[in-house]
Amino acid sequence: MFGIPIDILLSFVTAFVITFLAIPKIIFFAQKFRLYDSAGARSSHIGKVPIFGGIAIFAGIIFSLLFWAEIEQIRFIIVSMFVVFFIGVLDDLLSLSPTKKLFGQILAILIIIYLHDLQIDNMHGVLGIYELSEIIATLFTVFVVIVITNGFNLIDGVDGLAGSLGIVASLSFGLLAFFSDQISMALLAFTLMGALLGFLMYNNSPAKIFMGDTGSLVVGLILSILSINSINSGIVNDAIHLPYKGPLVAIAILAVLLFDSFRVFVVRVIRGRNPLSPDMNHIHHGLLDLGFGHQKTTLIICIMNILLIVVAYFLLNMNVNFAIAIFAAINLTLLYIPFLMRKKNDD
Repeated sequence: MFGIPIDILLSFVTAFVITFLAIPKIIFFAQKFRLYDSAGARSSHIGKVPIFGGIAIFAGIIFSLLFWAEIEQIRFIIVSMFVVFFIGVLDDLLSLSPTKKLFGQILAILIIIYLHDLQIDNMHGVLGIYELSEIIATLFTVFVVIVITNGFNLIDGVDGLAGSLGIVASLSFGLLAFFSDQISMALLAFTLMGALLGFLMYNNSPAKIFMGDTGSLVVGLILSILSINSINSGIVNDAIHLPYKGPLVAIAILAVLLFDSFRVFVVRVIRGRNPLSPDMNHIHHGLLDLGFGHQKTTLIICIMNILLIVVAYFLLNMNVNFAIAIFAAINLTLLYIPFLMRKKNDD
């Protein structure tokens, strides 16, 4: 497949198999000890569903990386993953306070920044900004990782949606890294993809298990790392030389996740509410209200994200600020359509 090295293919298969085989055991364990997510007022599922799919995802990723990756190149990424994994497990078991969860995320990010030496130190002309000072680069990187990680958590509201969007993103980042000759990042991306595919076998509607905060934190962190790498590298290979279009590429790959969270936060502020307060205004809520089930909602949102990636491709040769502005307008318009249709139906 595209001449992808055997170790990348094996990492994908290993992560898939381990995750796929681990989930039935985790479901049994969760049922035995009554570790469920019970349906509530804001839930889109019915009944009690185990919430520890993230443990299987993490196991699939970690064991695959230990088998096939060059550990010296990603050892601090693995350390940071363990940090958010334990924070996620504790949160799923004990419901940690937002402050403690945030502290764990920041610790994991600082490991990536200072030990793995990966941060956003150049904006490549976005808003007229180029190189960032060390302190600004650190703060901005922390901000970006928190936004992506928590955005991924917020989009996890429909059976199969978070896993499917994660697969679209990891495949996109993986191919981009591979064709840019960044084998370690490609292997990380395809490993994540394999684990998410194994998880999705049990998370499609009606879901037999959820990934929980354990899964959303681990997946969100890996997507953040892949995003930062993309922002720093752009698209550079024998055929294309666009080193300064990384921000547009990263935004496009995570389009729905980022812009849906942004839209919801803005709406809450306009209505005088806490931007972090929960509600039913995410894109998946709008589609569910229109009568689409979980499967159709997931399919529509994934197709939307893929189309937005295609749109971004045709904007690559534009000025990066102009391209991002056009892309944002198209994205926010598409995200608003279900709510416009819902309003017309209510009238």
